[in-house]
Amino acid sequence: MMTTASNTAGDVDAASTAFLVFSDLDGTLLDHDSYSHAAAQPAIDLLDVLAIPLVFVSSKTRAEVVALRRRLANGHPFVVENGAAVFIPEGYFLAQPAGTVLRDGYWVRELAAPRARWVALLEQIAADFPGQFEYFARAGEAGIAAMTGLSEAKAALANAREYSEPVQWRGDRAGLDAFLAACAAGGARVSRGGRFYSLGGEADKGEALRWLRKQFAMARGIRHIKDLAAGDGANDVPMLESAETALLVRAPDRDLPPLQRAGGVLCSDAEGPAGWAEGVTQWLCEHGLVTQDS
Repeated sequence: MMTTASNTAGDVDAASTAFLVFSDLDGTLLDHDSYSHAAAQPAIDLLDVLAIPLVFVSSKTRAEVVALRRRLANGHPFVVENGAAVFIPEGYFLAQPAGTVLRDGYWVRELAAPRARWVALLEQIAADFPGQFEYFARAGEAGIAAMTGLSEAKAALANAREYSEPVQWRGDRAGLDAFLAACAAGGARVSRGGRFYSLGGEADKGEALRWLRKQFAMARGIRHIKDLAAGDGANDVPMLESAETALLVRAPDRDLPPLQRAGGVLCSDAEGPAGWAEGVTQWLCEHGLVTQDS
């Protein structure tokens, strides 16, 4: 089966409607174990042909996402650390969005407190949970590499956090409940990803998506955005609930996260980046942007 861009795609995009894809990375666009995006490449290429922005929305750090964008030749805005901040390349829109600051070549919209606050909280409660959790700042690059399978060089990028702190829970369920309660009492919002819990502020991926979608609409002078959000974990739920269409990507080690919404949900059959490509292609077909040719 071959997928080709529809001849009418340009006319649809040039009208009063714009299309956007917001995507989680680990376990979604990237393989859970190898971190490869190879199986997703055909659908990425389709988005490029159709000039549909692919916006990364991840728990990863800015350093990690910048490296991935370079590898995938992606020049679009991106969201880091579970919605803590939005980075828009300087000049991407004709005017700098209100509420952003210029930093390192990006218009930055910060939605959460700095990492130091969450590291201090973990240091404060560590004695109450001896040996039951580890976090990136304490583990260091070697420890992060051991927990993730990343090289130490890539572990350094993962540790270059600005707004949040990942935690690996090593205790039992009862201890976890007490730990989460202690984090909440300390003012942290805890989200669960594929491998780690992440301590951060009140921002989430859904809030970041809604703000960035509004910027696209204002910049393009349009009212209608048809967007797809793709994810596989609990920390993706706010984003999946916020987009017009949600794509749930199957994971090899857990069930799909439950959603409250009644409609506009796609579920992949394949796992990881293969499932991502499957769902993105289906969404493009449903909107008449591509056709399936035998």
